Amino acid sequence: MTDTDARPPAGLRAAIDEGRTALGIELGSTRIKAVLTGPDHEAIAVGSHDWENQFVDRTWTYSLDAVWEGLQGCFAALADDVRNRYGTELRSVGALGVSAMMHGYLAFDAEGELLTPFRTWRNTNTGDASEQLSELFGYNIPHRWSIAHLFQAVLNGEEHLGRLAHLTTLAGYVHWKLSGRQVLGVGDASGVFPIDVTTGGYDARMLEQFDELAAGRVPLKLADLLPAVLPAGEAAGTLTEAGARLLDPSGTLQPGATLCPPEGDAGTGMVATNSIARRTGNISAGTSIFAMIVLDGPLSRMHPEIDLVTTPAGDLVAMVHCNNGASELNSWAGLFAEFAAALGAPASSGQIFETLFKSALTGAADGGGLMAFNYLSGEPITKLHEGRPLFLREPGSALTLGSFMRTQLYSALATLRIGMDVLQKAESVQLDSMFAHGGLFKTEGVAQKLLAAAINTPVSVGNLAAEGGAWGIAVLAGFVTARQPGQSLADFLNTSVFAGAQLDTASPEAEDVAGFNAFMQRYVAALPVEAAAVEHS
Repeated sequence: MTDTDARPPAGLRAAIDEGRTALGIELGSTRIKAVLTGPDHEAIAVGSHDWENQFVDRTWTYSLDAVWEGLQGCFAALADDVRNRYGTELRSVGALGVSAMMHGYLAFDAEGELLTPFRTWRNTNTGDASEQLSELFGYNIPHRWSIAHLFQAVLNGEEHLGRLAHLTTLAGYVHWKLSGRQVLGVGDASGVFPIDVTTGGYDARMLEQFDELAAGRVPLKLADLLPAVLPAGEAAGTLTEAGARLLDPSGTLQPGATLCPPEGDAGTGMVATNSIARRTGNISAGTSIFAMIVLDGPLSRMHPEIDLVTTPAGDLVAMVHCNNGASELNSWAGLFAEFAAALGAPASSGQIFETLFKSALTGAADGGGLMAFNYLSGEPITKLHEGRPLFLREPGSALTLGSFMRTQLYSALATLRIGMDVLQKAESVQLDSMFAHGGLFKTEGVAQKLLAAAINTPVSVGNLAAEGGAWGIAVLAGFVTARQPGQSLADFLNTSVFAGAQLDTASPEAEDVAGFNAFMQRYVAALPVEAAAVEHS
């Protein structure tokens, strides 16, 4: 669906010149990516820019200068790709959408000035706020949600609250600067404050409860601080002249593109994997790892391991979000690459990852007595406010490459398994399909096979999400301009975007399931070791 080399440029140059395209931009944790789609929603050009968060004053953050430097670099790379592929300039697009890592806290005063450095989803220093709000609402409020960050600032008595006029997410901020409108897609908004799925807006009862709790400590009613909420398919403004210059300082890109509601990376991942219908789900594995399961109905009770968010269309979703995903695997791969170079046999990162991942299939099914924790940051599901990456083993274990790599991959999936157990065992949530995507699944048949064992459910991969969430938000942008009257997002995806899509499905194998279960018993038993490392280092 999204292979940019699969189609010749014939006919596509005209679509680009006439603006019959959609542009999706996603600001991920380590990369900003842009995807341009043609009239049939296939990706026809891409651009990207690498960036990294900073840990400043014990806070994970990105500067706003880095946001715009990254967006401009990403757009310039996209324009170069268009120029090289089709021999033309990218002067206009028909539709545009912005997506970004969800949650976090961007607070502004009445003049639009940032009041405190951007606090990203990765920060877990909001435990008191999370606990108090969850108890007040009877609804799980995770550490990373925007409302938890706001109330933690209240509890801390932070000075900036007296000047607070508006708060938003990263996607909402970029959309605001491109269009002048302070809005959010309902999926991204559901990670700011709980959504009432019957109205499609913020939960009115909980808004009142928060206002009573924060009375005198926050200058405005919460509803006046938060962006407006829009569902997929609604127009959310147009690209202004100032917005066009922010993306493209060269002046080539013209204003006027229709913008879709800005969304979070979880929602665009659901779109990119066609996982927005009920009883479908997807797992995304990158810097963090999370599962999104579209529910038939509400859960029986609140679970601290489960976030309740929505699809971009507003349907209820159970989200199992783990702060720590593939970053520690990347660090180990870098170490092996350094060793290979020191031997005089340098290899590409692709070769390193493929070799290491495939070796995992030769390891002991239960990890062979090895254990790892991939916690670079705190992990709320296991109640740890900070992280310390650890590798340890039993004295009699065999330290082989295969068992080492299987243990590292198991570690990346272990916290996810804890949350999935709540859904599958405590709530008896049923799944018709589970799709996996992200860098963890690039090596064919390895992480997919182990994930199937971890959740004891068939797992599909395919080319649906080859360009990821940036393509997903481009599809949402295209939905605004191509939508038929009364057409649902699910119908649009099934009939216009994913018709004929091919998937590869791996079913769980008994030996791997038993091995992962045995690993999980040791993993849970060893959690006090990880907690001790946090406490004493």
